[in-house]
Amino acid sequence: MTASAVPTREVHASRAWLMLGLLALGEFLGMTLWFSATAVTTGLVSEFHLTYGETAWLTMAVQGGFVMGTLVSALLNLPDLLATRRLFALGCLLGAIASAAVTRASTPLEAILLRLATGAALAWVYPTGMKIATGWFHAQRGTALGVLVASLTVGQAFPHLLAWLTGGGAWRGQMRFTASLAAAGGVIVLAAVRDGPYASPNGHFDPRAAARLFLNRRTRLAAFGYLGHMWELYAMWAWIGTFAIASLSTSGHAGASRAGSLAAFLSIATGAAGCLLAGITADRAGRARIARLALMVSGTSAALSGLVFGADPWVLYSLLAVWGLSVVADSAQFSALIADYSDKEFVGTALTVETCSGYLLTMASIRLVPALAAMLGWRWVFLVLVPGPMLGALAMRRLQRITDQE
Repeated sequence: MTASAVPTREVHASRAWLMLGLLALGEFLGMTLWFSATAVTTGLVSEFHLTYGETAWLTMAVQGGFVMGTLVSALLNLPDLLATRRLFALGCLLGAIASAAVTRASTPLEAILLRLATGAALAWVYPTGMKIATGWFHAQRGTALGVLVASLTVGQAFPHLLAWLTGGGAWRGQMRFTASLAAAGGVIVLAAVRDGPYASPNGHFDPRAAARLFLNRRTRLAAFGYLGHMWELYAMWAWIGTFAIASLSTSGHAGASRAGSLAAFLSIATGAAGCLLAGITADRAGRARIARLALMVSGTSAALSGLVFGADPWVLYSLLAVWGLSVVADSAQFSALIADYSDKEFVGTALTVETCSGYLLTMASIRLVPALAAMLGWRWVFLVLVPGPMLGALAMRRLQRITDQE
């Protein structure tokens, strides 16, 4: 080993973490668009006189648009054929334009369609960000993707923090502010982030590439674990604020609506710490093992949610913190597993198919939760989410056995 070898590795490592930091910043800013309308639901309901179903579609439209965008990207292999940094920046810009346009919408349908467009644009932000990150890290890929998902998590929680700080009244100003943040995120990634030494080579168009995720046994099990995780994740994120408001109102808490926004922010934002902890641990203990543990903790939290309904606010907040910490902690590890076991020419396509299938499933659970709440009340409604993480944990157990035998 030459004397310059260690300094060279140190320079490479420093540059990799710098690129990851800039990418994470761009991801955080871009993903503030996701719940920008959900966080100001009260203002939008008052403005457009939304029905219960139309209110649900404000969030579901983003999911639906994201599914449409990722499906097109996967079928055309766009993340593996085009420059990912440009796709990322374009997604941020188009999403910002669509989100800001909601403030000028005149009908509920127009607002919902613009949210659909926002989700479609974000299909070029999240999966492409993961591909860029995997290009800079190999042995520490779980940690790197954990950092990226942590930034995404805080970004998605941020509009709830704004709503708590402002009271949620100035919804137009808040949506325009998050739109400007997203545009800035795209500029940062385009101008400052570069491709890493482990970046996958540009592939050729292959119409069968999208199906390979489910043909390979290891990636199929990782995808099944991800589906169980996604059944729970976005339904929890979308409705935890409403659940908290109902719980706080039952316990006689003054200012339950504003406190519910804080509860939503805390339960989502604590997931960032879970992502970081899981990423660091998974690179040592095994990604399938850590993902399984996170699924079991989050599933148990969902099962216990009814027991803290109407309880002292600190009891509620404590469970939401544990649930929020675990519910997204495994997300990056599924992507790391898929990146590890996929055809290197089509890593971007595999990650896009993964997210597409997962977000498609979230549309069902997001719509199911309020429908059940309307019939049964909010106390026990999250029990419907429990099967997702538990089945996902079984898939991770099988994958863990395979990897342990290697």
